[in-house]
Formats: sequence, C-alpha cells, structure tokens
Amino acid sequence: MLFTPKSTAQKRADFRAALGSGRLLRFPGAFSPLASLLIARHGFEGVYISGAVLSADLALPDIGLTTLSEVAQRGRAIARVTALPAIIDADTGFGEPLNAARAVQEFEELGLCGCHFEDQSNPKRCGHLDKKLLVPAADMVKRIRAAVRARRDPNFVIIARTDARGVEGLDEAIGRAKAYAHAGADMIFPEALADEAEFEQFRKAIAVPLLANMTEFGKTKLLTTAQLAALGVNVVIYPVTLLRLAMKAAEHGLQALKEQGSQVRLLDEMQTRAELYELIQYAAYAELDTDVYNFKG
Repeated sequence: MLFTPKSTAQKRADFRAALGSGRLLRFPGAFSPLASLLIARHGFEGVYISGAVLSADLALPDIGLTTLSEVAQRGRAIARVTALPAIIDADTGFGEPLNAARAVQEFEELGLCGCHFEDQSNPKRCGHLDKKLLVPAADMVKRIRAAVRARRDPNFVIIARTDARGVEGLDEAIGRAKAYAHAGADMIFPEALADEAEFEQFRKAIAVPLLANMTEFGKTKLLTTAQLAALGVNVVIYPVTLLRLAMKAAEHGLQALKEQGSQVRLLDEMQTRAELYELIQYAAYAELDTDVYNFKG
C-alpha cells in the first residue's frame, strides 16, 4: 500500500540484529521505488540507494553534483515502500562535518536505516576511477564523529567508506579504516579492493562489520556470495546492476521499435500490465476506495 506496514524503527532494529547474525546480507541497488519492490520479492535482505545511480538518472556524472535534498527525497521514496532496510550513499557528506550531521538527521527522519560517507575531497570521483583525491584522515574522522553525534536512533548505521586503496595503498587504507571505526563508524566500506586476498586482510584487521561493493566494470574482482560469506563480509551491495540491465533492455527495445515500426515483437520481453498491477498491489487499494480499482485482466 502507500507505505510499508513495518515501522522504520523496526526495520533499523532488524537490520542491526541481522548485522550481528554472521550472515551475508545482500543489498541490490534500487533506482526507483518500483525496483525496490522487485528486490524484496526476490528475497534479498536489503536495498541500496547509490549516489552514482541517482546522478546517472539525472544525466549527471558521479562527481558530487547532487544535493542533500535530492538524495534524501529519493531515499525516502524508495524506503517508504519496502519492509527491507535501505542504506543510502551520502558521498562526502555534502560539505563540512555539520553538513554530514544534518544529512544523518534528514535520513533518519525520512526512513533510511543507514548511510555511508567517504574520505574523498570534492569534486569526488567514482570509486573505481583513477586520480581520486583524499581528505586527510583527521578530517574524515571529524566527519564520522559529527555523523555519530547527530544520530538520534542508535540503530541507524553509520558506514565509513575509504577510497585509499587506489590512492595510498592497502596498508594505508586499513589504517584509515581503523581510525574511522575508532571514531564511531559502525561498518567499514573499503572501496575498490582488488581480490579475495585484500578482503581477507581487511577482515583480519577490522573488528566492525565490513561492506563489499560488487560493481560491474570496476577494479574489484566480482566475487560470489559464497566467496564473500567465507571471507567474513557482512554486507554486499550491487549498486548499478539493475540500472545497467534496465538501460540495456531499453536500448534494445527502442532500436527494435525504430526498425520494426511496432512493439509487437517485444511483448514477450515486457512485464505485463497484470504483473505490474500485482507488484504495486493495485487491487489492495480497493479496500480504501472501491472506485479506484477497475482492472480485471
């Protein structure tokens, strides 16, 4: 219906409990509220809201051009429809430590279960590109401390992402991660690690939960859920997978429509009207107003 029956407080508490379960939690990226319904239907444990996807959806590069308002409202739209926990990309915190603090409180108000901040300087770059620039570790520590102090729900998860692997090397990345965990980060997100061996080193060095980014066409080897679970990773995100699949399907469909002059041959590749209506619970709205539902087949 309009909102998920599960309260935000319960979603956050359930997410905290799941983090302590030892299971690997899978968070595909949702580019829309509708996509989050599919993620839930297919049995995943959470929903991820990617800054790169939000930027791309606005036809912008992922260099920190989106505002807190744009990000927060997209997060709210996605989080409201699913009982799954949703975590969101807060880039570099939208400014100074006070901006990061405000972001946490906005995300809390709008139903998110966690967010991550990164240690790049502005303008930031996609985590799998070269020539990234980092802020001093001390500045990121201030960012994390401000975010933690601003949190009102202790179950809201603060995640610290470090992009240091590709800039300063693995040892420095681990050193930064330790400092961020000491500053209060609940989870560490080491961006652009190369392979299993690097995840293994991070896992041995870091006591708090670990997040892995399995994004396509990047610097990290695509590992299976079995491999990640064996490495002790707690959360895996697939940030752009659904957007890439959807855009490729859209390219194919538009080309076929242009060449064939009709979408008739594409019908078997489409979600049907009945399937869409079932996914969004069209019939259930009749419980509120019998005048709104008139679809029979």
